[in-house]
Amino acid sequence: MLWLELVGWAGSALLVWSLLQTRLLRLRVFNLAGSLVLVAYNAVVGVWPMVGLNVTLAGINVWQLYRLLRTRHDEHTYQVVEVATDDNFLAHVLRVHWADIARFNPDFRFDTTTQQAFLTLCGDELVGVMLLRPAGDGVAQVDLDYVTLKYRDLTPGEFVFRRSGQLTARGYHRVFTPPGMVAPYYGRLGFKPAGDRFCLDLPTTD
Repeated sequence: MLWLELVGWAGSALLVWSLLQTRLLRLRVFNLAGSLVLVAYNAVVGVWPMVGLNVTLAGINVWQLYRLLRTRHDEHTYQVVEVATDDNFLAHVLRVHWADIARFNPDFRFDTTTQQAFLTLCGDELVGVMLLRPAGDGVAQVDLDYVTLKYRDLTPGEFVFRRSGQLTARGYHRVFTPPGMVAPYYGRLGFKPAGDRFCLDLPTTD
């Protein structure tokens, strides 16, 4: 039946499409969807080895999605490390990702004299870069908040703002995000709109 063949082809296309995703969460979601479609298709046509294969793939994807979503707020998953603004690795990261940085932060300018730099890591893998500067009276102005494409759906920025204690340890009690940032995600972290920026009152360390 034509419609049944179309379902099979659609599941296969979805499975292939999932492997082209660079974002971890999207890869797992699309791969799971494709596997479930192919489980149904192969069960109808009676190809049981393929049913077994896709049931296994679906189980793997469910487990990986559970781990991703469970650990996205886990303080043991991400670490925040301050580095000097003239650090060679920081310069390398900015250079490699400069085109993507400019896409979301078109007004960003790197200033080694006034900015403070923080790297978010997952194990030894780079997750994000944040550059900020003091704006007086305990206020931090973020000039760059960049997350690598692989982790962009998991909002790891919260570990700099809320969980690492890096900002409050330096006397900051309020933080403003970069003005004019493209596709900001800050509403999910409790930030409030403040003109063309977002603002967050940092938790106290008492």
